Amino acid sequence: MGRKTKTVVRAASEVPPARLRLCCDPSKLGFKTTKGLGFDADLIGQDRAISAIKLSASIGHQDFNLYVLGKEGMGRHTTVATLLSQNAALRPTPCDWVYVNNFDAPHKPNAMRLPPGAALTLKTAMQGLVDDLANEIPALFESEEYQTQRRAIEQEFGQKHEEPLAEFADAAKAENVALLRTPMGFMLAAVVDGKPIKPEAYEALEADKRKEIDDKIERLQEKLATILKSGPQLEKEHRKRIEDLHAAMAERAVSARVRDVADRFSGISEIGTYLELVRQDMISNAELFLETRSRTNNGPFPEAIRKYHREPQFDRYGINIMVSHDKSHDAGAPVIKEDLPNLNHLTGRIEYISEMGTLATNFMLIKPGALHRANGGYLVLNARQVLSEPFAWDALKRCLQSRSISITSLADRMSLSSTVSLEPDPIPLDVRIVLIGDRRLHMLLLMLDPEFGQLFKLQADFEDDLPRSAKTTRLMAQVIGSYAQKDGLRPMTAVAVALILDHAVRLADDTRKFTLQLGALTDVMREADHYARQAGKDLVSDKHVEKAIAEADHRASRIKERVHEAVTRKTILIDTSGSAVGQVNGLSVIGIGQHYFGRPSRITARVRMGAGKLVDIEREVELGGPLHSKGVMILGGYLSSTYALDVPMSLHASLVFEQSYGGVEGDSASSAELYALLSALSDVPIHQGIAVTGSVNQMGEVQAIGGVNEKIEGFFDICKARRLTGQQGVLIPASNIDHLMLRREVVEAAENGKFRIFAVHSIDEGIEILTGWPAGRRRRGGTFPAKTINALVEERLRSFAMTRRQFAGRPDGKAEGEALQ
Repeated sequence: MGRKTKTVVRAASEVPPARLRLCCDPSKLGFKTTKGLGFDADLIGQDRAISAIKLSASIGHQDFNLYVLGKEGMGRHTTVATLLSQNAALRPTPCDWVYVNNFDAPHKPNAMRLPPGAALTLKTAMQGLVDDLANEIPALFESEEYQTQRRAIEQEFGQKHEEPLAEFADAAKAENVALLRTPMGFMLAAVVDGKPIKPEAYEALEADKRKEIDDKIERLQEKLATILKSGPQLEKEHRKRIEDLHAAMAERAVSARVRDVADRFSGISEIGTYLELVRQDMISNAELFLETRSRTNNGPFPEAIRKYHREPQFDRYGINIMVSHDKSHDAGAPVIKEDLPNLNHLTGRIEYISEMGTLATNFMLIKPGALHRANGGYLVLNARQVLSEPFAWDALKRCLQSRSISITSLADRMSLSSTVSLEPDPIPLDVRIVLIGDRRLHMLLLMLDPEFGQLFKLQADFEDDLPRSAKTTRLMAQVIGSYAQKDGLRPMTAVAVALILDHAVRLADDTRKFTLQLGALTDVMREADHYARQAGKDLVSDKHVEKAIAEADHRASRIKERVHEAVTRKTILIDTSGSAVGQVNGLSVIGIGQHYFGRPSRITARVRMGAGKLVDIEREVELGGPLHSKGVMILGGYLSSTYALDVPMSLHASLVFEQSYGGVEGDSASSAELYALLSALSDVPIHQGIAVTGSVNQMGEVQAIGGVNEKIEGFFDICKARRLTGQQGVLIPASNIDHLMLRREVVEAAENGKFRIFAVHSIDEGIEILTGWPAGRRRRGGTFPAKTINALVEERLRSFAMTRRQFAGRPDGKAEGEALQ
């Protein structure tokens, strides 16, 4: 078939330049500058999310924890902090919690609940109690009264111990036996002539005399042994009397001081019970205070003002404050945000100290976590961070389910610790957890964690955008002015604010909406303020805003410029003039971080007779994603249901993105691929100055795609670099007109007739613009008008079918499939 050409281009649905960028009118904002307006605008467009946050903050029932979902920069953290703080101010101040020593089982410290502000007062009182007794008890034991009673006890028991021995010594002496004290103990020896007999003299005695002495000494030995057996009992009684004396003396000082402390907390029964246990332990361990005084003090401070409570032996009387609230400063419930929500930071930890080469701990080394600090209020966490920390998510759920805080170290959870640890009492938990994360993570938690839905019954879904109207335009302007004042920025002119609003529309990818990613808008405002300061201006103008937007784009444009350079140098082959059969410029979007840009790609199609197979080369080499493959398969459905309906589809076609070395995903190029196929089948060339984007369905309708602005601007930049001719443009779906918010230079080129944007509803409209040929509509007789694209396509497909039939009837008897190979 000979190549056909035609120069007449049918008038098409060219988008008017006024629709390419719907700008905000500064005169309708109601102000000239933001100076002195006193804006105090609240977050707008997030009524659904705000309602959920308020419900979670105020409802008293359990498990109504909250998951806040949305994109970054939506103001989620600020909104949550503001609303929670407002509600927290209306709630009562929660109680204090402390750990105290369990004197019966030191490895199981007791948790004690105290009224707000009482924990610090009790800790100070206990420190003062220890300091006072560390001075008073040693002084009491050095007093004359104690010394007198101690001497009396010593004398009494000295007599009880010496009198039996003295009587025994006299009785033995009467029998000529002496009681001797030796380093090895008591010893009995016979006396001759007033002196203990010597061994050689003893051996010289007659046998009867020796036997008499031996019997006498043996009898006395038994009597001495009986006397000595009473010695340990006397020592025990002695020690008991001394201990009783110490206890009696210590009790006088301890009871008086403890009573003073108890009087200060007379209305708190828990403290009264604890102080009684302290009193008993201090009395029974009074020697702790004596040992401290016995140590030499080489410091510069006198004994009377030493801080004895800092000595390790007095930790047993310490107060370990987990959380304390001062009503004068901490009125209301706490709002805590934990930036590093690992296991230790959430539930607390038990620290250890090195003693003689081993690790030791006590209840004073228990450290609180975020749950302790937020108890009675609110705890805000980043969902992704919690899930990324080992055992943190499991510990958080366990605490919420048990409604108590149990401190377990990571080493214990993994059975890595062999040291003696503590088992602190769990502290009752009453807290509202607020997780902030993205939508995907929320969906995964719902699907994969059955407990998540039970513990987090509420979700605050932040809207991505705000419908654009005259009212919301003024509200957005007020929000921008409010943010400028809160950040201490220079006042902005109305034109500058309008340009910020235009940027908000661009970020929303919809001329009927504003983006609610206020973080991105605030960044532009701050940068514009910087440029205004550099220029010595008191107001931020539209020039400063334009520069901020342009500079942000320039900073992220290195790869974009390299791609465009490759195209302009024809390293990547893209034609922006002339025409070609089976070839079209498709458009795609490349995203790097938050920066997106469009790039053209040459799409080619080749056709021949075959068995109805449409080959997607990208899919065959596994470079095409599932959505792209779906789009190509739709093309086969469109061809088979539109052309040559009475004969088998006898087409073998191949489609490829030329010079594509990475993955291809999405169906936004499916209409471009179809145009290339129709061109190849009809043998009618396509104008290469017009690029194409849009997906297509099996009915031939062109459907909306994303990134339309970036795609148009990407092709415009290439055409501009090669010189705009007025014959260049982009073909887009008509449903994407409302998404157009192009750069000013693109709009100006369209106004000057240098660049055109076409919007089409169907493949027929698009092929007419690309080729200049009429598409042709099927008539009642079932045929397309002559000299139309559809007629040429159908004629080509019929010729393939006829040729295939001839091959199938070949006299060599080969099968149809074999004949076609």
